[in-house]
Amino acid sequence: MILDASIRQQTYIEDCEVCCNPIEITPIFEENELVGFRSESLEQ
Repeated sequence: MILDASIRQQTYIEDCEVCCNPIEITPIFEENELVGFRSESLEQ
């Protein structure tokens, strides 16, 4: 997974490389350094 550190806080959806189910990804950057990361399955 490639993350764009130029955007401080972002949320996007990506398909899992293993099961192909959608995952919501939320990385948080400060001064181009990853300081937080959250992922949540969107399958119910």
